Amino acid sequence: MSLVTGLSGGGAAAPKTRRSGGARPPAATARRRGGRRPPGRRNLQGWLFSTPFLVLFGVFMLFPIVATLWMSFTDFGVRNVRRPLEAEFVGLGNYAKLLGDETFRTALFNTAYFVVVGVPLTIVLGLLVALLLNNGIDRARTFFRVGFYAPVVTSIVAVAVVWRFVLDPSDGLVAGLAAELGMKAPDFLGSETWAMPSLILMAVWRNLGTVMVLFIAGLQAIPTEVREAARLDGAGAWHELRRVTVPLLRPTMLYATVITTIGYLNVFEEPFVMTQGGPSNATLTVSLDMYREGFNFFHMGYASAMAYVLFVVIMGITVLQLRLLKDNTR
Repeated sequence: MSLVTGLSGGGAAAPKTRRSGGARPPAATARRRGGRRPPGRRNLQGWLFSTPFLVLFGVFMLFPIVATLWMSFTDFGVRNVRRPLEAEFVGLGNYAKLLGDETFRTALFNTAYFVVVGVPLTIVLGLLVALLLNNGIDRARTFFRVGFYAPVVTSIVAVAVVWRFVLDPSDGLVAGLAAELGMKAPDFLGSETWAMPSLILMAVWRNLGTVMVLFIAGLQAIPTEVREAARLDGAGAWHELRRVTVPLLRPTMLYATVITTIGYLNVFEEPFVMTQGGPSNATLTVSLDMYREGFNFFHMGYASAMAYVLFVVIMGITVLQLRLLKDNTR
């Protein structure tokens, strides 16, 4: 009876449970925290997940970079392969030797020539092809895109075989066409005048697809409303390209210029496979000269100094181009 009375409100109120000091029970505390782990434990788990990458990066990237820097200040050679710490420290001797090395200056000039001529050709032709494939050609657009990009993923050996046949002075494709016109084709790869332009042409053909893909992506990112507004204002095709398309493509253009410049400053495969740096060092580049000094003559310390000079040049040009990109896209 008293239980019924108490539930119906007729009896005394039920006693309240008193919590000493306002402390919450452990279950409530766990629910309030939501099962969170301490920050230190979360950081530890992140480092554990990153450990495989850090180990691979340290072994295959960081250690070679530091070791090459150390070797550039020594006379490291083949005799020091088993006992690297016995290499004699020469300080800046390797870098001073580079200043008086005529072969290195020739390689540096050839590399600059390759970049100054090859980069603008690649950028301009890549933009032209991208404009044609994005606007002018509706049918078989995918076929042409794949065709222009195929050389990028083709082996350099296969590319070299094809271009050697094309440029062969006796039985090549160019020689045959010249013979049909009553002319004689020059020895492109055996001439000091034509060897480097031939390699530049080959490099442009091979890297055109990468630049084309970048420009197609940039063109498709331009809002159609901007183009339509320019046409309503009476802008023709040339003015639309000059005043609308190219300014909006400036970030893409400068990015393509940066990666193309870095690739051409490191040019190695084309002269190594096609000409071996000849004739008379006419196609010798810094990377090829570095390979010769390191793996043909076993001057590892001297080759390491070349590598860091090239690294400084690439870094300086890249920083300059990135500043131009930042300033022009504000």
